[in-house]
Amino acid sequence: MAHDKAAVRSILDKVKAAGRTSLTAPEGKLVCDAYGIPVPKEAVAKSAAEAAKLATGMGFPVVLKIVSPQILHKTEAGGVLVGVKTAQDVEQGFATIMANAAKYDPKATLEGVQVQQMLTGGQEVIVGAVTDPSFGKLVAFGLGGVLVEVLKDVTFRLAPVSRDEALSMQDSIAAAAVLKGVRGAPPVDRGALADLTERASQLAADFDEIAEIDLNPVFATEKSAIAADVRIVVDFNPAPARYRPSQDEIVRAMNRIMKPDSVAVIGASPEAGKIGNSVMKNLINGGYPGKIYPIHPTAAEVMGHKAYKSVKDVPGEIDVAVFAIPAKFVAAALTEVGEKKIPGAVLIPSGFAETGNVEGQKEIQEIGRKYNVRLMGPNIYGFYYTWKNLCATFCTAYDVKGHAALSSQSGGIGMAIVGFSRSAKMGVSAIVGLGNKSDLDEDDLLTFFEQDDNTQLIAMHLEDLKDGRSFAEVAKRVSKKKPVVVLKAGRTSMGARAAASHTAALAGNDKVYDDVFKQAGVIRAMGLRDLLEYARALQVLPTPAGENVVIITGAGGSGVLLSDACVDNKLSLMAMPPDLDAAFRKFIPPFGAAGNPVDITGGEPPKTYQNTIRLGLEEPRIHSLILGYWHTIITPPMVFAKLVVEVVDEMKAKGIRKPIVASLAGDVEVEEAAEYLFAHGIPAYPYTTEMPVNVLGAKYRWARGAGLI
Repeated sequence: MAHDKAAVRSILDKVKAAGRTSLTAPEGKLVCDAYGIPVPKEAVAKSAAEAAKLATGMGFPVVLKIVSPQILHKTEAGGVLVGVKTAQDVEQGFATIMANAAKYDPKATLEGVQVQQMLTGGQEVIVGAVTDPSFGKLVAFGLGGVLVEVLKDVTFRLAPVSRDEALSMQDSIAAAAVLKGVRGAPPVDRGALADLTERASQLAADFDEIAEIDLNPVFATEKSAIAADVRIVVDFNPAPARYRPSQDEIVRAMNRIMKPDSVAVIGASPEAGKIGNSVMKNLINGGYPGKIYPIHPTAAEVMGHKAYKSVKDVPGEIDVAVFAIPAKFVAAALTEVGEKKIPGAVLIPSGFAETGNVEGQKEIQEIGRKYNVRLMGPNIYGFYYTWKNLCATFCTAYDVKGHAALSSQSGGIGMAIVGFSRSAKMGVSAIVGLGNKSDLDEDDLLTFFEQDDNTQLIAMHLEDLKDGRSFAEVAKRVSKKKPVVVLKAGRTSMGARAAASHTAALAGNDKVYDDVFKQAGVIRAMGLRDLLEYARALQVLPTPAGENVVIITGAGGSGVLLSDACVDNKLSLMAMPPDLDAAFRKFIPPFGAAGNPVDITGGEPPKTYQNTIRLGLEEPRIHSLILGYWHTIITPPMVFAKLVVEVVDEMKAKGIRKPIVASLAGDVEVEEAAEYLFAHGIPAYPYTTEMPVNVLGAKYRWARGAGLI
């Protein structure tokens, strides 16, 4: 894809020299020409007579637009006339537009009127780009014209996009069917539209100073896609890029921090109730096998361990220092940590940016950068790494080993993670607090967990992303290997911000996070319980081999609700072929229902469940099973649970492993049955038809994003 970057650079230099923040429409056309973005025939007229001559040469009807560096929103200024059909009307229109613009902004420089070939027919869409504070350059696509403000049916991707991503954007809006042709209208040229989107995204990515691009409307027809209006906003003082160590540097430092052979506790205390005392107790009582160095200004020893006045007095290497001292003492102690060449500092203390002490946080950031010390926090509960028996935290200890790594930006959510893990008997590899994220961010954790053999799934609670682009780039790589689940808090509103274009205004909402997460293959959890259940279930669910899902239920009502949940989760209920329908009917009563769901009815003995589940697992055309159990005297809850485990184990012995989830409806005995099933690797939930399907849907979203199905 050839681009004339020199031509664009020349125009931008001219705009910068003039002290302007936007390009005129003619300059926008030249930029589009340089990147092969189709625009209508157009030219600028300095007089009414010249406008009439240009219009006659182009052919009527035409569009007239004011050309002024100061007037960006031309319609609001009365600076646009559409469908002008004669030379006389063009002359009159020229005078009207110039008068309206002069009245709208008496100080504006009026360079003339743009005469533009009028496009008719096709579907109006918007293609744009915006610079997001967290994600950087984003490209947007959606319905255009006046509908963009009314419907806000727009999707976003990190720029630049590939052709496949540009095509996927057309399928990601609610009105995707409109582009394919409805009520006799022809479909748009998807290839031309994708090409235009790809080129616009590359233009935004190539020039840091291009803050916003609005191509609205773009007229998409069955043969072409042409940008009828071009608006480009510039910012010649873009925010500096955030410092990022290399992947190797991150892994090297994070391995020493998360799996240390030696830990210093700065502020270790023999006094019960002190944070430094709790950290020491957790390290010792948790069975941490490495060296523990208490740092205390006067004590000779703390809890049986020799104490030192400073980390600099400790002989040998220290991998990580845990801070349990007031905020005002952190900077001096961190400097000593840097001088000792300790690669990581776990900053438990609060009293930094979260309380308004921004300068104090900047100070420790500068110290960390100077000495190459990675900072976790401040304002955190610490972290756990179970495979090292490490509880570097003042919170309750946790030691159940597993393969899910969880992190949170909030201490309260961190404790909820610990509590749920304990209650659900969920093994974890790590639980990490990130707090203010002065340095270490979610992308650092992802980079570590990617190469950590003890971690097979990563689940994260976050309130913001300091560097969303870095997170997305790392997550896109990691999610191909391991599921990445994210709960983004504050999803209802990111706040309105002043914007000079439609694209920028639309970007100021949670849709950006939603779309970028999808682009990166991240599974989004919409609530805390979803995050925790996904972390628990996805690590035990096998990866499906295909899209065909079958529901087997003992209650028709459950079958309907389970079917609804499948639709909500974009799961494909298998259309039952006649031979398989007949095979299921052999095991169910005449008044039952085959098809999908397979309704075996509530009065059936255990054998009916056993036979139908076995058939569902043995049949290669079925890729996943959802079970809907109804509590009956004939098949009590634990009888059901044990027979399911027996059938699943029987199939495993034959090399057959498929995702299987269960919804249990009944009296309190179903709770014990659900726990038994989960303990044997079958995600099962009492009193809900939504959650089992949600976790199966999450597994499918990950498998699709990773290209496994």
